[in-house]
Amino acid sequence: MDVHAWQLPGHLFAILCDGVTVAGKNIKITIEYEGTAYAGWQIQTDQRTIQGELVEAIFRVTGKRVTLVGAGRTDAGVHALGQVANFEIDHRLEPTRYREAINFYLPKDIHVKESVEAPLDFHARHSARFRRYRYLIGSEHSAVYRYLRWYRDGLDLSLLKDAAEMIVGEYDFSPFCVVSSRKENNVCRIDHSRWRKVGPLLVYEIRGNRFLHNMVRSLVGGMVNLATPGKDRNPENLTLSRFRDTLDDPREKRVVFTAPACGLYLVSVGY
Repeated sequence: MDVHAWQLPGHLFAILCDGVTVAGKNIKITIEYEGTAYAGWQIQTDQRTIQGELVEAIFRVTGKRVTLVGAGRTDAGVHALGQVANFEIDHRLEPTRYREAINFYLPKDIHVKESVEAPLDFHARHSARFRRYRYLIGSEHSAVYRYLRWYRDGLDLSLLKDAAEMIVGEYDFSPFCVVSSRKENNVCRIDHSRWRKVGPLLVYEIRGNRFLHNMVRSLVGGMVNLATPGKDRNPENLTLSRFRDTLDDPREKRVVFTAPACGLYLVSVGY
């Protein structure tokens, strides 16, 4: 039976490769995952994470512990269709073969879609020019899709669209960020922000040069709050006017309406 080299335990593969000179390579991988069962992207002690599963799979393929850099640190329960990561390694495996090799050791809810060699100065996070996110809201209860979108009914789509248009441009988004995660500079440039209806789904698409911690979920939460029907509103709810004021003058303001993680997807990263 023909056994792929990468199916051997990492330490045996390392022994087989002993004495073979290989040049260091920067491997770029594109990953999709369902984040329901994970405590987010970033490795954490005693928690299952996407990064942790990938690092372990790479170790089982190569026998080497790598530093894996992701384009975005998605939170617990957030999904990805096109997360990008990279790692540097001295190994004889062809760059395009890492996809198949890593997938052999991954759980079914994480999948490497592509692996290629990147320039040595490529960095999945710092080299990114834009990131694109999608948020799904379902207007029907579902036992199957409950972890894949947020259930909300009766929202005013016209108000959602009006609020989404306000976001396009360059703003200080600190009111839409976890306070403890705010940076010295919280300005982000958004070039696309749009709601549309697709069957029973309300789909939000946003693209920007950077995003703060919880920013997309906070934006969605705020927009859903202001688009909630009048009978369910209270004086603390946002209005389009308050939403605009928060964008124009973010000082001492905080939007506390946060959409659940289950509806959020990192769709793609551009370089």
